[in-house]
Amino acid sequence: MKFIYPAVFRKEESSGKYKAFFPNLECCYAEGDTLDDAIDNANDAAYNWIYAELLEEDAELPPVSDKSDLELEEGDIVRNILVNIRMFEGWDE
Repeated sequence: MKFIYPAVFRKEESSGKYKAFFPNLECCYAEGDTLDDAIDNANDAAYNWIYAELLEEDAELPPVSDKSDLELEEGDIVRNILVNIRMFEGWDE
């Protein structure tokens, strides 16, 4: 299954690191020394968040926000993060 959620990346002036959050995935955050690192870490964070939700008995994923609906600050970067999850046991064997 493929899932795409927007992530907002914001550069911290004090540290120079990029911090990311997902407006639709509650408490799903990532950071990185560079934007590319933050994107990779955001992909991992989204994967873990979505996978954990899908394991719940009553899994319910939130709807995806459109970029125009996001509350952004100047300098924010929005990237759609694609997560591909295989839900079949033994698939990788």
